[in-house]
Amino acid sequence: MKRAWIKTYVAMQIFREENGQDLVEYALVVALIALAATAGMGTLAQDLNNAFTNIGSTVSTYAT
Repeated sequence: MKRAWIKTYVAMQIFREENGQDLVEYALVVALIALAATAGMGTLAQDLNNAFTNIGSTVSTYAT
């Protein structure tokens, strides 16, 4: 009887799945990257807007 329990225990250890834990970790990493990208987009958009405004002003100064 003891041998049957050992075989069952070993079989359970071999076929144990850990993919769920990995999936949660990857989801957290993706969420963190998305949060950082979203936070940086506002600053990037404002900087691009300022750059194009300055370029437009410079071009209009020399065009007239």
